[in-house]
Amino acid sequence: MLPSLSLYNTLTRRKAAFEPLNAPFVGVYLCGPTVYSEAHVGNARGPVVFDVLTRYLRHLGYTVRYVRNITDVGHLENDADEGEDKISRKARAQKLEPMQVAEQYANLYHRHMEVLGCLPPDIEPRASGHITEQIQMIQEILENGFAYEVNGSVYFDVPAYNAAGRGYGKLSNRVVEELLAGSRDNLAGQQEKRSPLDFALWKRADERHLMRWPSPWGEGFPGWHLECSAMSRKYLGAEFDIHGGGLDLMFPHHECEIAQSQACAHPTNEAQVWMHNNMITVNGAKMSKSLGNFITITDLFEGRNATLPQAYSPMTVRFFLLQAHYRSTIDITDEALQAARKGYRKLMNGLRQLEKLALPEGTERAADTEKTDVELRKLVTDTFIGLNDDLNTARAIAGLFNLLRKFNGYAANLATLAQVSEAALSEAITVYRTLVVDVLGLVDEPRANAEQLLNLTLNFYSEAKAAKAYDKVDEIRAALKGQGIVIKDTKAGVEWAYSEE
Repeated sequence: MLPSLSLYNTLTRRKAAFEPLNAPFVGVYLCGPTVYSEAHVGNARGPVVFDVLTRYLRHLGYTVRYVRNITDVGHLENDADEGEDKISRKARAQKLEPMQVAEQYANLYHRHMEVLGCLPPDIEPRASGHITEQIQMIQEILENGFAYEVNGSVYFDVPAYNAAGRGYGKLSNRVVEELLAGSRDNLAGQQEKRSPLDFALWKRADERHLMRWPSPWGEGFPGWHLECSAMSRKYLGAEFDIHGGGLDLMFPHHECEIAQSQACAHPTNEAQVWMHNNMITVNGAKMSKSLGNFITITDLFEGRNATLPQAYSPMTVRFFLLQAHYRSTIDITDEALQAARKGYRKLMNGLRQLEKLALPEGTERAADTEKTDVELRKLVTDTFIGLNDDLNTARAIAGLFNLLRKFNGYAANLATLAQVSEAALSEAITVYRTLVVDVLGLVDEPRANAEQLLNLTLNFYSEAKAAKAYDKVDEIRAALKGQGIVIKDTKAGVEWAYSEE
């Protein structure tokens, strides 16, 4: 028997068997992008990891509602409660409407997620579309005494919340007194706050802010932390199963989410399980614009960056992100990506190899296949053990390579194929294909350049015509015509055009 799926919970600091609140239904929420600029490679890790989690949960028979938000308002500069909204700032610089900026980068993000093999979320709410829900949550927090209003802004009262025994800092394992001791100097310029740990639920809009909405406290906009609490509650309930995001979001963003949810009329930790994927480094250093090692997803796909000498395909990048356990750091180097490309192509070659695993006609299987069946089924089981152990995709991929080696051995020596039962072989083939394609989301990418292949074909056509090999000339013409392309013999040489028929 396979062990059940266990997940590491940041909140409890331990792994435990996953038990949904309302099986077979599972609610998953992932913090999505702030769409003020293009996403970098590090921003792709969370969506890929939680795409695999969602796929695997569905493979296990759960009915999953996967929610991933879009932040299009409220995320201020330096992730603080002061300064200009990041999207508004970009819009002002480019003389655009803020929603133009948000839509531009949201569309680009969606294109990148699609080519990376990420299934679209079931629901993708935007912060700007849920102002009513956020205002309602603020009113609940005020009524319960855990927030205060100053000059049209509303702040969450962390000391009051903590004094009530709610435990601010329990997710990130931080102590409020230590946080206060280390942050009092930062209160300068934020005189509205009673405590440096307090955070904005609603901010009064000054003349710099292009996005603003009416509220009981005047025109303004919601705080960054509030949107996820309000939208997850709307679409998944006051308490749901899994909340995910990057490790950098654990504090203060996710810590504040828990505080907001507990401070409402229905106190809850928001999610049963909190999962955090680790960061990506570049040649051993933290990815940072200031260090000059910042790689956007487009630059990685097109090879336009100073760190890496060549481009890498989306599936190679997806494989690279999955070849390490999600809670470990992963270093992006040219050597690592080249190795990932080889590994990815090996798995794809394995998919093609599956079609060849058939005994020649007239070959009989061995009468006793029990021993070889057990060996093959153990390899199948090993691939699932990794996934069930806190979604360890690295171990699952290693298991798939072990299974592939067995398949390659069968293909090289069909006599060994006769030693395994048809049932065990069929089960192994199904598992390999299912895990590679349906769970890990790795699909074959066309690597051939269509224009180069067409020019090569036209060269063969010209050579056949010069040699008066007219049967070959006709064969090439017919083949291209079947692809909607016609060959034209002109005085300037051989040309092609799309068929208009």
